[in-house]
Parts: sequence; C-alpha cells; structure tokens
Amino acid sequence: MEFSEVIRRRRMVRHYSDRPLDPEVVERVLAAALRAPSAGFSQGWAFLALTDPADRARFWPFVPTRVERTPTMQDAPLVVVPLAHKAAYLERYAEPDKGWQDRAESRWPAPYWHIDTGMAALLMLLTAVDEGLGACFFGIMPEHLQPFRTEFGIPDAYDPIGGITVGYRADDLPAQAPQVKERRRGAAEVVHRGHWGRHT
Repeated sequence: MEFSEVIRRRRMVRHYSDRPLDPEVVERVLAAALRAPSAGFSQGWAFLALTDPADRARFWPFVPTRVERTPTMQDAPLVVVPLAHKAAYLERYAEPDKGWQDRAESRWPAPYWHIDTGMAALLMLLTAVDEGLGACFFGIMPEHLQPFRTEFGIPDAYDPIGGITVGYRADDLPAQAPQVKERRRGAAEVVHRGHWGRHT
C-alpha cells in the first residue's frame, strides 16, 4: 500500500471480528515500533503484547469504559500496551557524550520518554493499516494503572501510556460519523507560516 494511502486510511477502529492474526503479522506490527525515533537513541520503551485469549481477558477489566462503550474491542486478537522508561533517558544523557551527569529531569523541555513511546505506538497503528487491519489507541485511566501493573507484573520504572488493539475490522463496522469530517481541522487553520497567525 502506498504510504500516502496508509495515512489517509488510518482511523481509530473500535469494532473487530474475532478472526485470528497470523503470528508473522503480529511480529511485523511489534517490530515496527522498534523503528521509532528516540532521543539519544535511548530506546526507552517496552511493549506488553497480549495475544493469548486468557491474557487479553485479564486486561479488559482495567479499561471498563472501553468495554462498556465498545464491547467488540475485546474481539481484537492483539492488545499492546506501550510502556515508557524514563530512567533509560536520564541514564543515556548522563553518558560522556551528553554530559547531564546530574540526571535532572528539569533539563528536558518535554518528557521525551512519553513522546518517543507515542511515536512507537503510531508506527504500530500505521503498520496495522498497511497489513489491511484496523487498530485503535486508547487510554488507561489513572485509577486503574496500579492494579494493571500488579496484574501483569509491570515494574514501577515503566509507565503505561495507553493500549492498542489490532485486528480485522468487523464486517458491520459502523460508518465514520459525519461529525468527524466536519470537525477535521485543515492545514490553513493549524499551519502558521513564518509567524504565528500567518496562514498563507
């Protein structure tokens, strides 16, 4: 599929069939995440991949709103939770070629451990489209994070940034709401050329 078509077709898919994924497809989706950029090549991320039905069943109680609103998300044969590892960045930038030996988080203008893990998540979403699949990124609410960590043995040093479902779209996938197209902001509205407020 042409890359421009992958971008055009990307949307959050919340309704899946229970058709299984080939293991090779799962591995390609996961491998794509490893090609994301990361500050200082810190690669401060990890990914909890849930393919076994029993493991996926253990996950869904931690996102009850998703289950309530779109129960067919549970049919997705792959769930991935991207995890950001801040310490990897602080340690990498304390090395001699970077020199931030105090490991001060205040040196960072933005939490790149979250940004880079988010870019890894986006690569998985795009790879899913390229494979002819649907995918969705969604949040895990703060009150559910610690129970989720406990259930899956996630170390405290790793922060879940959300969840991703991947699978075949349901045959009766609802059409995209017309409000989405109406609300989509165009380049003329959000791109400022040379100076804030200049759009042409």
